[in-house]
Amino acid sequence: MKDMKNERSLDSIRKDINQIDSKMAELFVQRMRASEAVADYKRRHGMKILDSSRESEVIERNSSMIDDDTLRSFYITFLKNTMALSRDYQDKLTFGMKVAYCGAEGAFAHIATSRLFPSARKIAYPDFAAAYRAVESGECDAVVLPVENSYNGEVGQVSDLMFSGSLYISGMTDLAVTHDLLALPGVSAEEIKEVVSHPQALAQCADYIKKKGYSAKEYSNTALAAKLVKEANDRSLAAIASGEAAEIFGLEVVESNINASRQNTTRFAVFSRVKSTHSTKEMGVHSIITFTVRNEAGALAKAIEVIGRHGFNMRSLRSRPMKELLWQYYFYVEAEGNIDSDEGQKMMEELKEYCDRLKSLGTFVKETV
Repeated sequence: MKDMKNERSLDSIRKDINQIDSKMAELFVQRMRASEAVADYKRRHGMKILDSSRESEVIERNSSMIDDDTLRSFYITFLKNTMALSRDYQDKLTFGMKVAYCGAEGAFAHIATSRLFPSARKIAYPDFAAAYRAVESGECDAVVLPVENSYNGEVGQVSDLMFSGSLYISGMTDLAVTHDLLALPGVSAEEIKEVVSHPQALAQCADYIKKKGYSAKEYSNTALAAKLVKEANDRSLAAIASGEAAEIFGLEVVESNINASRQNTTRFAVFSRVKSTHSTKEMGVHSIITFTVRNEAGALAKAIEVIGRHGFNMRSLRSRPMKELLWQYYFYVEAEGNIDSDEGQKMMEELKEYCDRLKSLGTFVKETV
């Protein structure tokens, strides 16, 4: 039988819990103060609040300190809840953040921006350059621009801005693109005669348009095409755009997912004025550089060899014509590896031997939204 004399009273146990709770309250305040500093850093560097790779790293490292298997599972839940509170607090602190994008509300650029920066003020600009310059001038804190589409390839105008501009990439995100056929409420597919949309959307849905026998008309972007259909009030006219655009402009989705490729994905980059850094131990870090090579035989081959020799696995190598020099080209490289590491800095120093112009565009961990 248990010795009742050695049994602790409930009041004694609760006193210990109160002391522990007092210490936890102090530590909670300290952690949230650190979150304030994180929020300030992310705002200045144009970074989104959620960093999935960082959270996974914290959970794996911290949970390993708990030996009890049962308590470890509860501690993981505790960590997830704590980080969720931290995200909510950071989100509140960055509420006034201004993020630029090109297009209109309901366009895919707006959708990507909204998912990356849900509480930020999203400001539309008429073209890529205007959105980019808004961040360079300080008018906005960050800009979200498309850099590549799996169906149509690179976005050349944005590549040129990366080469000639002063902003850094702080993030790269894949957004699956699905095109829907939008029309006035109650309109059937048989009533439609003409579809209007951005040229890329029309190209991606060309098989569907041909099958239905519709005529196609180009427009500046998908969201404004939806707006045109609403304002025209013409039952024979439809737009190819997103389901979000249908909700915004009061249209109905006649048919969903009409694009030919079900693997249609657009990569969006987040640009800011300040270069962000990643821990050299962080997994999945990619780096981007642009450069021109000297007018010497084998200069490009030597530059590529330098990149590989320093352990950077190239995922993309593209050339683009330089606007100011006829028949001259610059090169864009995305590679696995952290350019801010010691090896990355050695690589950049060695590349100077073969490159006239060399620019680091930053590091990022790619995610999907």
